[in-house]
Amino acid sequence: MNNFVEFKCDLDHFIPTLTTMLEKNNNKIETLLQLESKTYANFVKSIELIDDALEMFFTPLSHLNAVKNSEKTQKIYSDALPIITEYSTKLSQNINLYKVYKEIQKNEAKTLNYEQLRVLELNIKSFELSGAHLDEKTKKRLQEINIQKSELSNAFSQNLLDATNAYEKIITDKADLEGLPQSEIDAAKFEDAGTIKYKFTLQMPSYIAYMTYGANARIREELYKAYTTRAPQNGQIIDKILRLKYEMSQLLGFDSYAEYSLASKMAKDTSSVLNFLNKLLINSKAQAKLEVQEVQKLAPQPLQSFDSAYYSELLKKKKYDIDEEVYRPYFEQKSVLKGMFSFLYKLFGIEFKEVKEKLWDAKATSYDLYVEHKLIARIYFDLEARKSKRGGAWMHNFQTHHTNEEGKTILASAFVVCNFPISNDTTPSLLRHDDVVTLFHEMGHAIHHLLCEVNENEVSGVNGVEWDAVEFPSQFLENFAYEPKVLKMFAKHYKTGEIISDIMINKLVKSKNFLSASGMLRQLEFSIFDFKLHSQLLQAKEIQNLLDSIRKDTAIIQTPSYNKFQNGFAHIFSGGYAAGYYSYKWAEVLSADAFYSVVDEGIFNSNTAKKYLQIILKGGGAKSMSQLFVALMQREPDPDNLLRLNGIDS
Repeated sequence: MNNFVEFKCDLDHFIPTLTTMLEKNNNKIETLLQLESKTYANFVKSIELIDDALEMFFTPLSHLNAVKNSEKTQKIYSDALPIITEYSTKLSQNINLYKVYKEIQKNEAKTLNYEQLRVLELNIKSFELSGAHLDEKTKKRLQEINIQKSELSNAFSQNLLDATNAYEKIITDKADLEGLPQSEIDAAKFEDAGTIKYKFTLQMPSYIAYMTYGANARIREELYKAYTTRAPQNGQIIDKILRLKYEMSQLLGFDSYAEYSLASKMAKDTSSVLNFLNKLLINSKAQAKLEVQEVQKLAPQPLQSFDSAYYSELLKKKKYDIDEEVYRPYFEQKSVLKGMFSFLYKLFGIEFKEVKEKLWDAKATSYDLYVEHKLIARIYFDLEARKSKRGGAWMHNFQTHHTNEEGKTILASAFVVCNFPISNDTTPSLLRHDDVVTLFHEMGHAIHHLLCEVNENEVSGVNGVEWDAVEFPSQFLENFAYEPKVLKMFAKHYKTGEIISDIMINKLVKSKNFLSASGMLRQLEFSIFDFKLHSQLLQAKEIQNLLDSIRKDTAIIQTPSYNKFQNGFAHIFSGGYAAGYYSYKWAEVLSADAFYSVVDEGIFNSNTAKKYLQIILKGGGAKSMSQLFVALMQREPDPDNLLRLNGIDS
C-alpha cells in the first residue's frame, strides 16, 4: 500500500463530490451522537478522522488555486468556499458536540494521554470561540459572517494576483537598463516583431531586480507606484472584512478582534503585544535613523521610498565590498536544495530521496524523507515564479502524522512553494542569498510538520501550535543560512564547481545585519498597524489615517501619499495573520534564543539541536509551545537574543 495519497484534483466533479462528502459526514456525526456510551476512542477519534479526510480532499484544490491559478480553479474554489465554510461553521457551533467533548474530558481526564487531553482542550476552546453555547439567532449570524469573510478574503487574494499579472513595463531603450546585472537583463529580454525589448513585471524576481539595480529613478518610481497601488478595489473589501470581524468578536463576547485572536495564542493580552512591539521600536529607532543617514550620503537628492533599495545596494557594495550578483552563481537553485538536504542530514539525520511522480507542474518535484533508513514523510517543492502562481513563499501541510482507527500510522506530507527566478534550457535559476534564507525558512516550517511523531491528527505537526509560535521553527532554521560551515555545504559555482571562499562568506556574514534596524522598523510598522487595526472599529477613511500615524514613528523616509500598502497586505486579509502579524517578532525571540545555543555548541555536535529535534520538531502542537520551549532550554526565553540576532544594541 502506498504511504502517501496521490496528488490529484478532479475539477470537473469537485463540487458534487464535496456536497456528497459533507452529507455523509453530517450523517456519520449524527450517528456518533446517538451512541449510548461515547468515549474518546469511539467518538473524538472518529470525528478527527472525518475532518482529516475532508482536509485531504480540499487541500489539492486550495493548492492548485494558489500555484496553478486559472479561471476554472477560481470558479470552483469560489463555489466551494461558502459550502465548506457553512459546513465547518455549523460543526463548530454544534452544542451537542460541545457537550460531548466536555463530558469526555470530565470522564476520561485520568485515563487519556497528554495528546488526547490537548485535543479535547483545543476543541472545547474552539467550540466556545465559535459560539457553540450561544442562541440560534446569534449562531446563524456567525455562520453568515464566516461565509462572507471567506468569500471576501478569496476576492482580496484574487484581485491582488490579477493586478500583479496585469502590469508590464516594456523597455526599448537599452540606456534604461543601466545598473542591471546581465542575468537580469537576459531574464527580461524578449523579441517582438523582430525588435529586442525588455519586460519588467510586479512579480517578485522581476520587480526586486529593477528596484535594486535599475539606475533610472523615473522607472523605479513608476514600478514602485504600480506595486503600491495594486488592487485599489481591495480597499472596500478591507472595510467589509473589518466590520464583519468586529461584529463577530462582539457576538462572542470580546471587545475587539485582537482580543478574540489572542484567546488562542501565547500572548496573554493586547497590552502585552503592544508593549513588546513598542519596546522593539524604542530599541531600534535611533540605529535606523543612522542607517538611513548613511544611505542618504550616496543619493544626490533626498531619499524617496523608490530610491531606498537602489542606494542601499550601492552602500552595501561600498561598505562591505559585496556584490549580490557575484554571489548568485554560487546559489544555483538545485545545488542549494541538495545542499540544504545535506545540512539537514548532518543536523537531524534526515535523508531525502527523489520520487518520480506526475505533479501539477513539470518543475514541481517530490522527495521521500528517511531517518535511519525508515520512511517517515514526503515533501513537494514548487520553487520558481510563474504567472499562475500567487506571490510570496509558503509551506502548506497535506497529510498529517497520526494513527487511524485501525491503529495504522499515517505519514505526513507537505508543500513548499516559492517564487524564485525562472530557469530555462540555457539559464539556471540563480538565487539571491535572500532567496536561500527564504528556502531555509519554509523548510523549517516543513520539517516541523513532517518530523512530528504525535499520533493525534489535530495536534500533530503544525496543527494545534499557537499562531504566535508557529514561526519559531522556520526562523530557527533560516538563521543557519548565514553560518560558514553550512554555506560551504552547498554554495558552489554552478559552472566551475568552486566552493564559495572564506572571504566571500565573511563579507556575507558581516553584511547580514546591514540596515537591520530599518528592517525591524518596517516589520514593526506592519505589526503595529495590524494589531491596532483589529483593536477597534474604524471607518474606511480612518484606516489610512491610522497607518499614516504609525508611519510617523516607524518610517524614517516619508512614504508617498499614493502608497496603499494595506490593499496588498495579504497576510492579514487573505491569510491567517489578522491581529497576529506580531507573531513573526514574538516567535523570533524563541528562535534567536535556541539558535544561539546551537551555534555556541558547535552546530553539528550540539546537545540543544538534539533536544530541539526531540522536543520541538517531534512534539508538534501536543503541548503549548511555552511548555516545550522551557523543556528545551530549561528557562524562559531571553528577549535580548532577538536584538543580538539583528545587531541592535539593547
